[in-house]
Amino acid sequence: MRRLATALVVTAVAVFPFAAPSGAAPQWAPASTATIHPGVQTFTAGGQCTANFVFTDGTDVFLGQAAHCAATGAATDTDGCLAGSLPLGTPVEVAGATRAGSLVYSSWLTMRAVGETDPDACAYNDFALVRLDPVDHQRVNPSIPFWGGPTGLDTDDTTLGESVYSYGNSSLRLGITQLSPKRGVSLGTTAGWSHQVYTLTPGVPGDSGSAFVDAQGEAIGVLVTLALAPLAGSNGVSDLDEMLDYMRAHPGFDAVQLANGTEPFSAGRLL
Repeated sequence: MRRLATALVVTAVAVFPFAAPSGAAPQWAPASTATIHPGVQTFTAGGQCTANFVFTDGTDVFLGQAAHCAATGAATDTDGCLAGSLPLGTPVEVAGATRAGSLVYSSWLTMRAVGETDPDACAYNDFALVRLDPVDHQRVNPSIPFWGGPTGLDTDDTTLGESVYSYGNSSLRLGITQLSPKRGVSLGTTAGWSHQVYTLTPGVPGDSGSAFVDAQGEAIGVLVTLALAPLAGSNGVSDLDEMLDYMRAHPGFDAVQLANGTEPFSAGRLL
C-alpha cells in the first residue's frame, strides 16, 4: 500500500455516485432474509465502499469497513499516519439498514492520535468500525454471501499459492451479482500486515473493505489497494488479525469480536 509515486499502488478507493467483552450473542436474522451482511455497500460522505465482516461486543453490532473509506484526501494518500479522515461520529449509510450507522473506530484516526511511527502499521493498518443503530440489529446476519462463513479468524500468514475467497460489491459492476464472488490465490504476506492477492475478477474501486477468507473460511483480511505495478491487477489485503490486535490495544474496543457466519463455508461453489 505504497504511495503512487513510488510503487504505483492506489487505494481501492470509494466510488462516488455517478453523475451526479462479551454478553449473550445477538440473535441474527436468517441469512436468506437478512438485509445487512458482509458485502453490503456503505456510503461515507457519499463515497461507496463494501462492508467486510460483522462484529459484536455482545450488545452493539458493528460492520467493518476500510478506514480509508472516510478519507478526506486523494486516493494516493495511503499512509494512515498522515492521511486525513472524517471524524468519529460521521454518519455512514448502510445498504439494507433503515437508519444510518456511525463511524466509531478508525485505525487512521487512532494512529494519528497516538503518534504511531511503525511504517508497516502506517502503511497497512486500514480498518474501521461502523456501529449499527439498534433498530437494525434484527436485519443482520454475519454470513458472507455465496461462500458462507466466516468460520473464525486466521492468525497465520498466507503463503504463495494459497487459495483465497472474497465478495465485492462495487457499483461499477452495475448490479451484475455473478461478478461479486471472487476466488483467487495469495502471493504471500508482506511484513505480517498485508497479503497480496490475485483473483479471477480483481477488486475495483468501490470494493474497498471487502472481506477475504482462506480455504477454511477463516477471515484473512480487508481489501484496501489495487496495484498497477509491478503486479498489475493484484490487490492488497490488510491483515485482520493484526488490525484487531492494534484496535484492542487502545481503549474502548477490547471486547469486540468477529461474528462467525451462520451458513457453512463452501470453497467448492462454482462461480
